[in-house]
Amino acid sequence: MTLIFSGNDFKYELEGVMKLFIPAQLFTHIYTDRAAKCSGDYAFIRRRICRKHTLLYVYCSVNGNAAGLAERIPSDTENFDNKCELILSILLFKAMTKLTGVKAKWGIITGVRPVKRVNSLISQGMSKSQIYDTLQNEYLVSAEKCDIAYMTAMTQENIIKKLSDKTFSLYISIPFCPTRCSYCSFVSQSIENCKSLIPEYIDNLCREIGYTASLVNKIGLKLDTVYFGGGTPTALSEQRLSKLMDAVSSSFDMSGVREYTVEAGRPDTITHEKLDMLKRNGCTRLSVNPQSLNDSVLEAIGRKHTAKQFTDSYRLAANTGFGSVNTDIIAGLPGDTYESFKATVDGLIALGPENITVHTLSIKRAARLNQSDNKRSILKNNAGEMVDYASKRLLESGYRPYYLYRQKNMLENLENIGWAKPGFESLYNIYIMEEIQTIIALGAGGSTKLVDLDNRRLERIFNYKFPLEYNKHFDLMLERKNKIEEFYAEKE
Repeated sequence: MTLIFSGNDFKYELEGVMKLFIPAQLFTHIYTDRAAKCSGDYAFIRRRICRKHTLLYVYCSVNGNAAGLAERIPSDTENFDNKCELILSILLFKAMTKLTGVKAKWGIITGVRPVKRVNSLISQGMSKSQIYDTLQNEYLVSAEKCDIAYMTAMTQENIIKKLSDKTFSLYISIPFCPTRCSYCSFVSQSIENCKSLIPEYIDNLCREIGYTASLVNKIGLKLDTVYFGGGTPTALSEQRLSKLMDAVSSSFDMSGVREYTVEAGRPDTITHEKLDMLKRNGCTRLSVNPQSLNDSVLEAIGRKHTAKQFTDSYRLAANTGFGSVNTDIIAGLPGDTYESFKATVDGLIALGPENITVHTLSIKRAARLNQSDNKRSILKNNAGEMVDYASKRLLESGYRPYYLYRQKNMLENLENIGWAKPGFESLYNIYIMEEIQTIIALGAGGSTKLVDLDNRRLERIFNYKFPLEYNKHFDLMLERKNKIEEFYAEKE
Protein backbone atom coordinates (compact mmCIF):
# COMPACT_ATOMS: atom_id res chain seq x y z
CA MET A 1 0.00 0.00 0.00
CA THR A 2 1.34 3.41 -1.00
CA LEU A 3 0.55 6.61 0.88
CA ILE A 4 0.98 9.81 -1.14
CA PHE A 5 1.24 13.06 0.85
CA SER A 6 0.73 16.28 -1.07
CA GLY A 7 1.09 19.60 0.73
CA ASN A 8 1.35 17.98 4.16
CA ASP A 9 3.60 15.71 6.21
CA PHE A 10 1.01 14.20 8.59
CA LYS A 11 2.56 10.76 8.11
CA TYR A 12 2.38 9.45 11.68
CA GLU A 13 -1.29 10.11 12.35
CA LEU A 14 -2.59 9.25 8.88
CA GLU A 15 -0.59 6.05 8.63
CA GLY A 16 -2.10 5.14 12.00
CA VAL A 17 -5.58 5.60 10.53
CA MET A 18 -4.68 3.40 7.52
CA LYS A 19 -3.49 0.61 9.84
CA LEU A 20 -7.01 0.42 11.28
CA PHE A 21 -8.11 -0.96 7.92
CA ILE A 22 -4.92 -2.63 6.63
CA PRO A 23 -3.10 -4.02 9.68
CA ALA A 24 0.31 -5.69 9.90
CA GLN A 25 1.54 -4.19 6.64
CA LEU A 26 4.42 -1.90 5.71
CA PHE A 27 3.56 1.23 3.72
CA THR A 28 5.45 3.04 0.97
CA HIS A 29 5.50 6.83 1.40
CA ILE A 30 5.65 9.42 -1.38
CA TYR A 31 5.80 13.19 -0.84
CA THR A 32 4.84 15.54 -3.68
CA ASP A 33 3.53 19.05 -4.24
CA ARG A 34 1.25 17.97 -7.08
CA ALA A 35 -1.73 15.74 -7.67
CA ALA A 36 -0.57 12.17 -8.09
CA LYS A 37 -1.73 8.61 -8.64
CA CYS A 38 0.07 5.29 -8.78
CA SER A 39 -0.60 1.68 -9.69
CA GLY A 40 -1.93 -0.79 -7.14
CA ASP A 41 -3.52 0.16 -3.83
CA TYR A 42 -2.85 3.69 -2.68
CA ALA A 43 -4.20 6.68 -0.76
CA PHE A 44 -3.65 10.21 -2.02
CA ILE A 45 -3.87 12.73 0.83
CA ARG A 46 -3.73 16.37 -0.21
CA ARG A 47 -3.74 19.76 1.46
CA ARG A 48 -3.87 22.68 -0.95
CA ILE A 49 -3.48 26.02 0.83
CA CYS A 50 -4.86 29.12 -0.91
CA ARG A 51 -5.08 32.70 0.34
CA LYS A 52 -8.60 32.47 1.76
CA HIS A 53 -9.43 28.78 1.86
CA THR A 54 -7.65 25.46 2.10
CA LEU A 55 -8.80 22.32 0.30
CA LEU A 56 -8.43 19.02 2.17
CA TYR A 57 -8.81 16.03 -0.10
CA VAL A 58 -8.47 12.24 0.16
CA TYR A 59 -8.68 9.72 -2.67
CA CYS A 60 -8.25 5.99 -1.96
CA SER A 61 -7.98 3.06 -4.35
CA VAL A 62 -8.21 -0.47 -2.89
CA ASN A 63 -8.58 -3.66 -4.94
CA GLY A 64 -9.72 -1.68 -7.96
CA ASN A 65 -12.41 0.27 -6.07
CA ALA A 66 -12.05 3.96 -5.30
CA ALA A 67 -13.54 6.57 -2.95
CA GLY A 68 -12.78 10.25 -2.57
CA LEU A 69 -13.85 12.90 -0.06
CA ALA A 70 -13.04 16.59 0.32
CA GLU A 71 -13.63 19.49 2.72
CA ARG A 72 -12.72 23.16 2.61
CA ILE A 73 -11.78 25.33 5.63
CA PRO A 74 -10.65 28.97 6.03
CA SER A 75 -6.87 29.29 5.77
CA ASP A 76 -6.80 31.46 8.90
CA THR A 77 -8.43 28.72 11.05
CA GLU A 78 -7.11 28.62 14.61
CA ASN A 79 -4.63 25.77 15.26
CA PHE A 80 -4.50 25.37 11.50
CA ASP A 81 -2.17 22.34 11.21
CA ASN A 82 -3.96 20.40 13.96
CA LYS A 83 -7.34 21.10 12.37
CA CYS A 84 -6.09 20.01 8.93
CA GLU A 85 -4.66 16.78 10.36
CA LEU A 86 -7.92 16.03 12.18
CA ILE A 87 -10.10 16.61 9.10
CA LEU A 88 -7.82 14.59 6.81
CA SER A 89 -7.93 11.75 9.36
CA ILE A 90 -11.73 11.85 9.33
CA LEU A 91 -11.89 11.93 5.52
CA LEU A 92 -9.44 9.04 5.24
CA PHE A 93 -11.33 7.06 7.87
CA LYS A 94 -14.66 7.51 6.07
CA ALA A 95 -13.22 6.66 2.66
CA MET A 96 -11.53 3.49 3.93
CA THR A 97 -14.65 2.44 5.86
CA LYS A 98 -16.61 2.68 2.61
CA LEU A 99 -14.03 0.69 0.64
CA THR A 100 -13.28 -2.06 3.17
CA GLY A 101 -16.47 -2.36 5.22
CA VAL A 102 -14.32 -2.32 8.37
CA LYS A 103 -16.00 -0.48 11.25
CA ALA A 104 -13.22 0.65 13.57
CA LYS A 105 -14.92 1.23 16.91
CA TRP A 106 -12.29 3.61 18.29
CA GLY A 107 -12.76 5.90 15.30
CA ILE A 108 -9.70 7.97 14.44
CA ILE A 109 -8.18 7.67 17.91
CA THR A 110 -5.03 5.76 17.06
CA GLY A 111 -2.96 6.41 20.18
CA VAL A 112 -1.95 3.95 22.87
CA ARG A 113 -3.86 5.69 25.67
CA PRO A 114 -7.44 6.64 24.76
CA VAL A 115 -8.41 7.04 28.44
CA LYS A 116 -5.78 9.74 28.78
CA ARG A 117 -7.85 11.76 26.29
CA VAL A 118 -10.97 11.22 28.41
CA ASN A 119 -9.11 12.29 31.57
CA SER A 120 -8.01 15.43 29.73
CA LEU A 121 -11.62 16.25 28.80
CA ILE A 122 -12.69 15.69 32.41
CA SER A 123 -9.94 18.06 33.61
CA GLN A 124 -11.38 20.70 31.24
CA GLY A 125 -14.63 20.53 33.20
CA MET A 126 -16.65 18.65 30.59
CA SER A 127 -19.74 16.72 31.66
CA LYS A 128 -20.27 13.08 30.69
CA SER A 129 -22.60 14.06 27.84
CA GLN A 130 -20.08 16.62 26.52
CA ILE A 131 -17.30 14.02 26.62
CA TYR A 132 -19.43 11.51 24.71
CA ASP A 133 -20.38 14.19 22.19
CA THR A 134 -16.71 15.08 21.61
CA LEU A 135 -15.58 11.47 21.25
CA GLN A 136 -18.43 10.46 18.94
CA ASN A 137 -18.64 13.53 16.72
CA GLU A 138 -15.02 14.73 16.55
CA TYR A 139 -13.24 11.38 16.75
CA LEU A 140 -15.95 8.99 15.42
CA VAL A 141 -15.72 6.71 18.50
CA SER A 142 -18.57 4.19 18.89
CA ALA A 143 -20.96 4.44 21.84
CA GLU A 144 -19.70 1.19 23.38
CA LYS A 145 -16.07 2.37 23.37
CA CYS A 146 -17.16 5.70 24.87
CA ASP A 147 -18.75 3.67 27.66
CA ILE A 148 -15.64 1.58 28.38
CA ALA A 149 -13.30 4.59 28.24
CA TYR A 150 -15.51 6.67 30.53
CA MET A 151 -15.99 3.82 33.05
CA THR A 152 -12.22 3.33 33.13
CA ALA A 153 -11.62 7.03 33.75
CA MET A 154 -14.18 7.05 36.56
CA THR A 155 -12.50 4.07 38.23
CA GLN A 156 -9.15 5.83 38.01
CA GLU A 157 -10.38 9.18 39.32
CA ASN A 158 -10.06 8.58 43.07
CA ILE A 159 -6.80 6.66 42.67
CA ILE A 160 -5.21 9.49 40.68
CA LYS A 161 -6.37 12.07 43.24
CA LYS A 162 -4.58 10.19 46.03
CA LEU A 163 -1.24 10.09 44.19
CA SER A 164 1.44 11.85 46.24
CA ASP A 165 4.06 14.16 44.76
CA LYS A 166 7.70 13.02 44.68
CA THR A 167 6.83 9.35 44.56
CA PHE A 168 7.97 6.84 41.97
CA SER A 169 7.43 3.25 40.92
CA LEU A 170 10.19 0.72 40.29
CA TYR A 171 10.18 -1.74 37.39
CA ILE A 172 12.61 -4.68 37.39
CA SER A 173 13.05 -6.41 34.02
CA ILE A 174 13.62 -10.17 33.92
CA PRO A 175 13.82 -10.84 30.16
CA PHE A 176 13.81 -14.64 30.32
CA CYS A 177 11.05 -17.17 29.68
CA PRO A 178 10.82 -20.98 29.64
CA THR A 179 9.94 -20.71 25.91
CA ARG A 180 9.02 -17.85 23.60
CA CYS A 181 5.30 -17.56 22.74
CA SER A 182 4.48 -17.14 19.05
CA TYR A 183 2.76 -13.76 19.57
CA CYS A 184 5.53 -12.27 21.73
CA SER A 185 7.76 -9.37 20.65
CA PHE A 186 9.07 -8.44 24.09
CA VAL A 187 12.76 -8.61 24.90
CA SER A 188 12.51 -12.13 26.29
CA GLN A 189 14.73 -15.09 25.58
CA SER A 190 14.51 -18.78 26.29
CA ILE A 191 16.19 -19.40 29.63
CA GLU A 192 17.75 -22.57 28.23
CA ASN A 193 19.49 -20.63 25.45
CA CYS A 194 21.07 -17.98 27.66
CA LYS A 195 22.08 -19.80 30.84
CA SER A 196 25.60 -18.44 30.61
CA LEU A 197 24.36 -14.81 30.65
CA ILE A 198 22.18 -15.09 33.72
CA PRO A 199 24.71 -15.06 36.62
CA GLU A 200 26.37 -11.88 35.33
CA TYR A 201 22.96 -10.37 34.53
CA ILE A 202 21.74 -10.93 38.10
CA ASP A 203 24.94 -9.43 39.57
CA ASN A 204 24.72 -6.37 37.31
CA LEU A 205 21.03 -5.89 38.03
CA CYS A 206 21.79 -5.90 41.77
CA ARG A 207 24.44 -3.24 41.13
CA GLU A 208 21.96 -1.16 39.12
CA ILE A 209 19.41 -1.48 41.95
CA GLY A 210 21.93 -0.20 44.49
CA TYR A 211 23.19 2.64 42.28
CA THR A 212 19.67 3.82 41.44
CA ALA A 213 18.62 3.69 45.10
CA SER A 214 21.49 6.02 46.03
CA LEU A 215 20.27 8.52 43.42
CA VAL A 216 16.61 8.54 44.46
CA ASN A 217 17.51 8.71 48.13
CA LYS A 218 19.63 11.80 47.43
CA ILE A 219 16.73 13.40 45.53
CA GLY A 220 14.20 12.49 48.21
CA LEU A 221 11.90 10.37 46.05
CA LYS A 222 9.66 7.89 47.88
CA LEU A 223 9.06 4.39 46.51
CA ASP A 224 5.34 3.74 45.92
CA THR A 225 5.04 0.49 43.91
CA VAL A 226 7.37 -2.29 42.75
CA TYR A 227 6.81 -4.39 39.63
CA PHE A 228 8.90 -7.40 38.56
CA GLY A 229 8.07 -8.02 34.90
CA GLY A 230 9.54 -9.62 31.85
CA GLY A 231 9.71 -12.12 30.40
CA THR A 232 8.79 -14.36 33.27
CA PRO A 233 10.53 -13.46 36.55
CA THR A 234 9.63 -16.83 38.07
CA ALA A 235 11.59 -18.54 35.28
CA LEU A 236 14.59 -17.72 37.48
CA SER A 237 15.55 -20.07 40.26
CA GLU A 238 14.19 -19.36 43.72
CA GLN A 239 17.68 -18.35 44.89
CA ARG A 240 18.32 -15.86 42.07
CA LEU A 241 14.92 -14.23 42.32
CA SER A 242 15.31 -13.98 46.10
CA LYS A 243 18.71 -12.31 45.60
CA LEU A 244 17.10 -9.59 43.46
CA MET A 245 14.22 -9.03 45.86
CA ASP A 246 16.72 -8.81 48.75
CA ALA A 247 18.66 -6.18 46.79
CA VAL A 248 15.49 -4.11 46.37
CA SER A 249 14.46 -4.28 50.04
CA SER A 250 17.98 -3.57 51.34
CA SER A 251 18.57 -0.64 48.94
CA PHE A 252 15.25 1.23 48.98
CA ASP A 253 13.05 2.50 51.77
CA MET A 254 10.12 0.08 51.55
CA SER A 255 8.02 1.69 54.29
CA GLY A 256 5.78 3.55 51.83
CA VAL A 257 5.32 0.75 49.28
CA ARG A 258 1.60 0.22 48.62
CA GLU A 259 1.84 -2.49 45.96
CA TYR A 260 4.47 -5.10 45.06
CA THR A 261 3.77 -7.14 41.92
CA VAL A 262 5.65 -10.13 40.54
CA GLU A 263 4.69 -11.66 37.21
CA ALA A 264 4.58 -15.45 37.54
CA GLY A 265 3.09 -15.49 34.07
CA ARG A 266 3.89 -19.07 33.18
CA PRO A 267 2.18 -21.63 35.44
CA ASP A 268 4.96 -24.11 34.69
CA THR A 269 7.42 -21.88 36.61
CA ILE A 270 5.42 -21.81 39.86
CA THR A 271 6.25 -23.89 42.91
CA HIS A 272 5.08 -23.76 46.51
CA GLU A 273 8.63 -22.83 47.60
CA LYS A 274 8.86 -19.91 45.14
CA LEU A 275 5.48 -18.55 46.22
CA ASP A 276 6.47 -18.66 49.90
CA MET A 277 9.71 -16.86 49.07
CA LEU A 278 7.85 -14.15 47.10
CA LYS A 279 5.47 -13.53 49.96
CA ARG A 280 8.28 -13.39 52.56
CA ASN A 281 10.06 -10.81 50.41
CA GLY A 282 7.08 -8.47 50.28
CA CYS A 283 5.13 -9.42 47.15
CA THR A 284 1.46 -8.46 47.56
CA ARG A 285 0.21 -8.98 44.01
CA LEU A 286 0.90 -11.91 41.69
CA SER A 287 0.14 -12.49 38.00
CA VAL A 288 -0.57 -16.08 36.90
CA ASN A 289 -1.41 -15.97 33.22
CA PRO A 290 -3.07 -18.79 31.27
CA GLN A 291 -3.76 -16.74 28.06
CA SER A 292 -6.31 -19.47 27.26
CA LEU A 293 -7.93 -22.45 28.99
CA ASN A 294 -7.94 -24.33 25.68
CA ASP A 295 -5.05 -26.83 25.56
CA SER A 296 -4.89 -26.92 21.76
CA VAL A 297 -4.56 -23.12 21.67
CA LEU A 298 -1.83 -23.21 24.31
CA GLU A 299 0.09 -25.72 22.22
CA ALA A 300 -0.36 -23.65 19.06
CA ILE A 301 1.15 -20.53 20.64
CA GLY A 302 4.11 -22.35 22.19
CA ARG A 303 3.04 -22.46 25.84
CA LYS A 304 4.45 -25.56 27.56
CA HIS A 305 1.67 -25.94 30.13
CA THR A 306 -1.93 -27.13 30.18
CA ALA A 307 -5.12 -25.49 31.43
CA LYS A 308 -5.08 -27.86 34.43
CA GLN A 309 -1.54 -26.77 35.32
CA PHE A 310 -2.75 -23.18 35.30
CA THR A 311 -5.72 -23.99 37.55
CA ASP A 312 -3.48 -25.86 39.99
CA SER A 313 -0.93 -23.02 40.03
CA TYR A 314 -3.64 -20.39 40.46
CA ARG A 315 -5.15 -22.19 43.45
CA LEU A 316 -1.70 -22.62 44.97
CA ALA A 317 -1.09 -18.87 44.62
CA ALA A 318 -4.52 -17.96 45.99
CA ASN A 319 -3.98 -20.22 49.01
CA THR A 320 -0.55 -18.70 49.71
CA GLY A 321 -2.30 -15.50 50.74
CA PHE A 322 -1.29 -12.78 48.30
CA GLY A 323 -3.52 -9.74 48.56
CA SER A 324 -4.37 -9.83 44.87
CA VAL A 325 -3.97 -12.32 42.00
CA ASN A 326 -4.17 -11.25 38.36
CA THR A 327 -4.81 -13.49 35.36
CA ASP A 328 -4.28 -12.57 31.68
CA ILE A 329 -6.12 -13.92 28.64
CA ILE A 330 -5.87 -13.03 24.94
CA ALA A 331 -8.75 -12.71 22.49
CA GLY A 332 -8.08 -13.80 18.90
CA LEU A 333 -5.35 -16.39 19.43
CA PRO A 334 -4.76 -18.87 16.57
CA GLY A 335 -7.02 -21.88 16.87
CA ASP A 336 -9.32 -20.24 19.40
CA THR A 337 -13.05 -19.98 18.70
CA TYR A 338 -15.78 -17.83 20.15
CA GLU A 339 -17.13 -20.81 22.11
CA SER A 340 -13.76 -21.84 23.55
CA PHE A 341 -12.95 -18.22 24.43
CA LYS A 342 -16.28 -17.97 26.27
CA ALA A 343 -15.30 -21.08 28.21
CA THR A 344 -11.99 -19.42 29.17
CA VAL A 345 -13.74 -16.27 30.42
CA ASP A 346 -16.35 -18.23 32.36
CA GLY A 347 -13.68 -20.52 33.81
CA LEU A 348 -11.65 -17.58 35.13
CA ILE A 349 -14.68 -15.84 36.60
CA ALA A 350 -15.54 -19.07 38.42
CA LEU A 351 -12.06 -19.06 40.00
CA GLY A 352 -12.62 -15.48 41.18
CA PRO A 353 -9.24 -13.72 40.78
CA GLU A 354 -9.13 -10.10 41.94
CA ASN A 355 -7.88 -8.95 38.48
CA ILE A 356 -8.59 -10.30 34.99
CA THR A 357 -6.80 -8.62 32.09
CA VAL A 358 -8.32 -9.17 28.64
CA HIS A 359 -5.81 -8.58 25.88
CA THR A 360 -6.51 -8.53 22.15
CA LEU A 361 -3.98 -10.26 19.93
CA SER A 362 -1.56 -7.85 18.29
CA ILE A 363 0.38 -9.20 15.32
CA LYS A 364 3.78 -7.61 15.85
CA ARG A 365 6.58 -7.51 13.32
CA ALA A 366 9.10 -9.12 15.70
CA ALA A 367 6.78 -11.99 16.64
CA ARG A 368 6.95 -15.46 15.04
CA LEU A 369 3.22 -15.26 14.41
CA ASN A 370 3.81 -12.44 11.91
CA GLN A 371 5.79 -14.81 9.70
CA SER A 372 3.40 -17.76 10.02
CA ASP A 373 1.38 -19.18 7.12
CA ASN A 374 -1.93 -18.70 8.95
CA LYS A 375 -1.48 -14.97 9.60
CA ARG A 376 -4.17 -14.06 7.07
CA SER A 377 -6.77 -16.32 8.75
CA ILE A 378 -5.86 -14.89 12.17
CA LEU A 379 -6.59 -11.37 10.89
CA LYS A 380 -10.16 -12.55 10.21
CA ASN A 381 -10.60 -13.94 13.73
CA ASN A 382 -13.76 -12.77 15.53
CA ALA A 383 -11.83 -11.07 18.30
CA GLY A 384 -14.46 -8.30 18.58
CA GLU A 385 -17.18 -10.73 19.61
CA MET A 386 -14.79 -12.32 22.11
CA VAL A 387 -13.93 -8.97 23.71
CA ASP A 388 -17.62 -7.97 23.82
CA TYR A 389 -18.50 -11.22 25.61
CA ALA A 390 -15.68 -10.78 28.13
CA SER A 391 -16.75 -7.19 28.89
CA LYS A 392 -20.39 -8.20 29.36
CA ARG A 393 -19.61 -11.15 31.66
CA LEU A 394 -17.04 -9.26 33.73
CA LEU A 395 -19.40 -6.33 34.33
CA GLU A 396 -22.14 -8.76 35.35
CA SER A 397 -19.71 -10.45 37.74
CA GLY A 398 -18.77 -7.27 39.61
CA TYR A 399 -15.52 -6.38 37.85
CA ARG A 400 -14.84 -2.84 36.63
CA PRO A 401 -12.37 -1.60 33.97
CA TYR A 402 -9.51 0.30 35.57
CA TYR A 403 -6.85 0.64 32.87
CA LEU A 404 -6.89 0.38 29.12
CA TYR A 405 -4.31 0.62 26.37
CA ARG A 406 -3.85 -0.20 22.73
CA GLN A 407 -1.02 -1.49 20.55
CA LYS A 408 -0.20 -1.36 16.87
CA ASN A 409 -1.70 -4.00 14.62
CA MET A 410 -4.30 -5.17 17.11
CA LEU A 411 -7.08 -7.29 15.67
CA GLU A 412 -10.13 -5.17 14.75
CA ASN A 413 -8.54 -2.01 16.21
CA LEU A 414 -9.44 -3.22 19.71
CA GLU A 415 -7.71 -2.82 23.06
CA ASN A 416 -6.34 -4.41 26.23
CA ILE A 417 -8.46 -3.87 29.33
CA GLY A 418 -7.56 -4.50 32.94
CA TRP A 419 -10.61 -5.50 35.01
CA ALA A 420 -10.65 -5.53 38.80
CA LYS A 421 -12.96 -6.14 41.69
CA PRO A 422 -13.50 -2.80 43.48
CA GLY A 423 -10.52 -1.96 45.67
CA PHE A 424 -8.11 -4.29 43.86
CA GLU A 425 -7.03 -2.04 40.99
CA SER A 426 -3.29 -2.18 40.22
CA LEU A 427 -1.75 1.21 40.99
CA TYR A 428 1.30 0.55 38.82
CA ASN A 429 -0.78 -0.26 35.74
CA ILE A 430 -2.75 2.98 36.07
CA TYR A 431 0.36 5.09 36.64
CA ILE A 432 2.28 3.75 33.66
CA MET A 433 -0.68 3.95 31.26
CA GLU A 434 -1.73 7.47 32.23
CA GLU A 435 1.89 8.70 32.56
CA ILE A 436 1.25 10.45 35.87
CA GLN A 437 4.12 9.09 37.96
CA THR A 438 7.82 8.55 37.36
CA ILE A 439 8.58 4.91 36.55
CA ILE A 440 12.24 3.96 37.01
CA ALA A 441 13.03 0.82 35.00
CA LEU A 442 16.02 -1.40 35.69
CA GLY A 443 17.39 -4.31 33.68
CA ALA A 444 17.64 -5.14 29.98
CA GLY A 445 14.97 -3.46 27.85
CA GLY A 446 13.97 -1.15 30.70
CA SER A 447 12.54 2.23 29.71
CA THR A 448 12.49 4.82 32.50
CA LYS A 449 9.84 7.55 32.29
CA LEU A 450 10.55 10.68 34.29
CA VAL A 451 7.34 12.67 34.82
CA ASP A 452 6.99 16.32 35.82
CA LEU A 453 3.26 17.05 35.80
CA ASP A 454 3.67 20.66 36.94
CA ASN A 455 5.71 21.59 33.88
CA ARG A 456 4.21 18.95 31.55
CA ARG A 457 7.57 17.31 30.99
CA LEU A 458 8.25 13.65 30.25
CA GLU A 459 11.72 12.30 29.57
CA ARG A 460 12.87 8.75 28.89
CA ILE A 461 16.04 6.86 29.73
CA PHE A 462 16.58 3.63 27.82
CA ASN A 463 18.60 0.68 29.05
CA TYR A 464 20.31 -1.59 26.57
CA LYS A 465 17.74 -3.86 25.01
CA PHE A 466 19.20 -7.36 25.21
CA PRO A 467 20.88 -9.11 28.18
CA LEU A 468 24.14 -9.55 26.25
CA GLU A 469 24.32 -5.79 25.50
CA TYR A 470 23.23 -4.98 29.04
CA ASN A 471 26.12 -6.99 30.49
CA LYS A 472 28.68 -5.81 27.93
CA HIS A 473 27.97 -2.08 28.24
CA PHE A 474 26.80 -2.05 31.85
CA ASP A 475 29.01 0.78 33.16
CA LEU A 476 28.06 3.04 30.24
CA MET A 477 24.39 2.26 30.78
CA LEU A 478 24.71 2.98 34.50
CA GLU A 479 25.90 6.50 33.69
CA ARG A 480 22.56 7.17 31.97
CA LYS A 481 20.83 6.85 35.33
CA ASN A 482 22.46 10.15 36.37
CA LYS A 483 19.84 11.83 34.18
CA ILE A 484 17.35 11.10 36.98
CA GLU A 485 19.16 13.53 39.27
CA GLU A 486 19.51 16.10 36.48
CA PHE A 487 15.79 15.90 35.68
CA TYR A 488 14.72 16.56 39.25
CA ALA A 489 17.31 19.34 39.67
CA GLU A 490 15.69 21.11 36.70
CA LYS A 491 12.24 20.46 38.18
CA GLU A 492 13.19 22.24 41.38
